[in-house]
Amino acid sequence: MAIDEKALDKDQPSVANSLNNLAALYCAQGKYEKAEPLCQRSLAIGEKALGEDHPATKRIRANFEWLLAEKAAADK
Repeated sequence: MAIDEKALDKDQPSVANSLNNLAALYCAQGKYEKAEPLCQRSLAIGEKALGEDHPATKRIRANFEWLLAEKAAADK
């Protein structure tokens, strides 16, 4: 991710993809507090760079919703 951000503009879709993948890993490990800001940033980049209806943005949004559901279930 750091390489992507240095080599590319930090608002590129590939950076959003790296952020999304890292967030998914943190979520799978139960590290929701680390995952959530990454998901938020990934979604913001996707919406800005690709638009809200782009398949990649929709995938990022779905992953963010999954994270929120997992976090809510863990809080119960």
